[in-house]
Amino acid sequence: MTAFTGSADCPPTRLAATRDGLHRVAEHVLAAARHAAAGKIGLVPSPGGFRTPPFGADGRFLAVDGTELVVGDAAGTRRTALTTIRAAAEFASVTPGAPAQVYRPATPLDLDEPLMIDAAAARLLADWYRLGAEAMSRLAAEVPGDEPGAVVLWPEHFDVGMTAAAINYGASPGDDHVGEPYMYVGPHGGPPPGDPAFWNASFGAVRTCRQIGTVAEAAAFFRDGRARTRATVTSSRRTS
Repeated sequence: MTAFTGSADCPPTRLAATRDGLHRVAEHVLAAARHAAAGKIGLVPSPGGFRTPPFGADGRFLAVDGTELVVGDAAGTRRTALTTIRAAAEFASVTPGAPAQVYRPATPLDLDEPLMIDAAAARLLADWYRLGAEAMSRLAAEVPGDEPGAVVLWPEHFDVGMTAAAINYGASPGDDHVGEPYMYVGPHGGPPPGDPAFWNASFGAVRTCRQIGTVAEAAAFFRDGRARTRATVTSSRRTS
């Protein structure tokens, strides 16, 4: 991926409804399936959306591709339109429901509520996830000493994230606080003091899809946040 066109042409209500529908599928179908089979909940971005890593002896996986659910294994793939959680779970032979013993679900388990997933909005979010994942992978390759973790799409937060040297980096599809998709840098100790123009969120810094449109720009934002955090830590050590 080279560029992101942004959400200017996607009505906020349509984007929010799509985000909610996909989030429910991630929690109550994909994460449920992976946890039941492998005891893990992490997902990964994929072309058209997101998916589980392969699990089981036959390499089974579940994926969201636009407005469709894809189920595959060594024998092949099949797909169906995403309409409700009940229909998706039945198609995938999954017992629906986020693994509540692992985390508190962020979305309700309403089996028959229609999933209002718009194709254009789903494509926008898929592209944003891929852009963020590529930027995080680029940063990880540059800072092996930070011991970066894997790039994971966490179903409870529904963002793509990576942690390295006590800093969270991520790509969010938007939320109740920031309506548009955004990138973020979140030091574990909170935003360093001063520089509110950069650290513009309670947990760190965010830049929306109107401010970041390429992998290079996202990687530069992550790199900048890392440098500012490290500079503050270094300065604190010198004065202590």
